[in-house]
Amino acid sequence: MSNSALATAVSPSAHQAYDYAQVDVFAERPLEGNALAIFTDARGLSDDAMQALARETNLAETTFIFPRDPEVEAREGVRVRIFTTEEELPFAGHPTLGTATWLYFNHPVLWGADTITLRLNVGPITVRFDPQDEGVPGVRSTMLQNDPVFGATHDRAAVARAIGLSEDDLSAEYLPQTVSTGVPFCIVLLRSLEVSQRLQIAQRDAQAWLASSGSQFFYCIAPIAAKGEGEPRWHARMQFYSGEDPATGSAAGCCIAWLVKVGLVGSEQEVVIEQGIEIRRPSRIRVQARLEEGGVTGVLVSGRTIPVAEGRVFLP
Repeated sequence: MSNSALATAVSPSAHQAYDYAQVDVFAERPLEGNALAIFTDARGLSDDAMQALARETNLAETTFIFPRDPEVEAREGVRVRIFTTEEELPFAGHPTLGTATWLYFNHPVLWGADTITLRLNVGPITVRFDPQDEGVPGVRSTMLQNDPVFGATHDRAAVARAIGLSEDDLSAEYLPQTVSTGVPFCIVLLRSLEVSQRLQIAQRDAQAWLASSGSQFFYCIAPIAAKGEGEPRWHARMQFYSGEDPATGSAAGCCIAWLVKVGLVGSEQEVVIEQGIEIRRPSRIRVQARLEEGGVTGVLVSGRTIPVAEGRVFLP
């Protein structure tokens, strides 16, 4: 059914149409990475309507752009809100890169800009774009995340129980720790890739522990052997709500900050985190951070975003 036929079917006089786009983020080819729905002009939508639309898309996150005067957007950033199927988030990684990329391809003034700033609930986040590769879909971009805040370290045995593993499955040297660049994650270093591959977090147990931990989600990582230049060095999984996230850019920023802080990755060394392998949505997240006397800063998270779909929703 065409858009015009659909509009007729739902009686356009009684409905408002909202256009949306879908992109794949941290993807090397279409239909990989983490899918994102973007409502390109959300003016007129209530909080409840945005939450309902996020449930309707049923993706890890959905973003809503609130256009303002182009000069204001160029100066202060484009206003964007981020929703999961359950709640609004102040910040998230793949929605930031994905929404900025849609603006890079479509904004009347910011189209093709070297940098685009989003005004999120966590504050302004700037995304930098690489030159487009001829013949390669999408575009690669990099966000500078807020400086990390390192929270409490946690008892290894308690965390293992919460995520359905034995204490021996976790690193014997490094304790789990809460880290936030906008959303607090408990970074859990697993003993091996084999442990990561059999991870099955029971959310009732996980949520009971997270509720008093200062963390909102678990981000479980494992070292993997480098196979050569440019190959991944870390494997990650993020199971939440009733499913699994194919790629978690906000957690990846927390992760690299923690890895640099504890000395497992060098200052300003770029590494690749692979995620989404087990759910057949392979994602590649490039990360780096800088260690200074005052702590960790310069948290950079990058990946390729590929446009894949457009559509329209009709609401009363």
